[in-house]
Amino acid sequence: MTISNKDEQQKEKRILILCVDRDGDLEVKAKIQTPLIGRESNLDSAVSLALNDPEEPDANAMFEAIRLYDRLQKEHQPDETVEVATISGLQRGGVRADRKLVSELNSLLKTFNASEVILVSDGYSDEAILPLVESRVPVSSVRRIVIKHSESIEETAALFSRYIKLIWENPRYARLALGVPGLLLFLFGVFYVSEVLNYYYIAIIFVLGGVLLIKGFGVDRGVKNFYNWAREYSPPALPVQISNYAIIAGILCVFVSVYLGISNAATNATQPFPTELTGWISELPTLAGFFIKGIRDLMVVGIGIILFGRSIRLYFDRNPRLLRNVALMISVTWSRWILDSTANILIEPAISIDDLVFQNLIFTIIVGILIIIASLLLIIIIYRSKRNFFKDSKVLNEELEEVLEDL
Repeated sequence: MTISNKDEQQKEKRILILCVDRDGDLEVKAKIQTPLIGRESNLDSAVSLALNDPEEPDANAMFEAIRLYDRLQKEHQPDETVEVATISGLQRGGVRADRKLVSELNSLLKTFNASEVILVSDGYSDEAILPLVESRVPVSSVRRIVIKHSESIEETAALFSRYIKLIWENPRYARLALGVPGLLLFLFGVFYVSEVLNYYYIAIIFVLGGVLLIKGFGVDRGVKNFYNWAREYSPPALPVQISNYAIIAGILCVFVSVYLGISNAATNATQPFPTELTGWISELPTLAGFFIKGIRDLMVVGIGIILFGRSIRLYFDRNPRLLRNVALMISVTWSRWILDSTANILIEPAISIDDLVFQNLIFTIIVGILIIIASLLLIIIIYRSKRNFFKDSKVLNEELEEVLEDL
């Protein structure tokens, strides 16, 4: 036990006086890269930081670290080695700043393998790194520097005048600190002149409530963002605008057609309306027929408008899908008569195959199939004659070849 104690006493003590600048003022204000090690480099950096910002507390912390270094150099024992160093984080603090501080501390410990650390900081935010330092090397002391301010009336007045000037000249603070009280005073004068001063308190509630709502829900930021977006907005190409407008108009037509279908079914429904399930089932085909009659025209028009706008965009893009889009428009247009024949059968069911209503449905379906075939043949003819007009026509070419093989 005695031999072990003698070995520990003979072991050299390496003391590192570590100054911490967690918010990175050295690099931001003085353009000095850290870590700093040695008295001269720390003294020169502290002087440079103080010249750039005389009110900077980190400069005072660095001077205190140098003062501790000088004192320990005079008082140190033969088995002690003292060194002073400074590390810094980032301006915004947080996890990234702590990781940078730890990285610089590890670099320092490789250069100067300290056995203990005296931590010097300018506030509680810098002392947040204390557990990180202690996990790597023992901390024997913590020195926190507090700047002593004079309490004289002159300096207090100067401090107040600085903040008043900031509120007066900075629009960010002037809106609330000056704008709201100014509006309340203006309203007081208006109500006083109008001799309705009793309503002034209600006006105060409305004004303060409006300010709190606007700031609380970020209405002012939303309006500002919308204004910036509207000012910087660049409208798309004309074909895209036409296509978007056609989509909106077509969707509106579809919604209106659904409303007309419901209204037509409700108008022609059996009165009184059946409440039992069997009555519902027997009435349902008739209601569906009147609903189809109500939506058929405007629904077809709405879908046609959407396809027409898309066709214009595809034409300017020279997209081969234009031909398929045109064929689809023709099919949708003819579907109006198919819907009409279907609605007639639902309203007045066909008794036999010779019934005129049933024959009309069969006729419209057959004609629709013939129209689709004729459209397909027309697409093939147009595509072969205007092949060079379209871009990237490989996909459509393969599809047409498959159709021709099937035919």
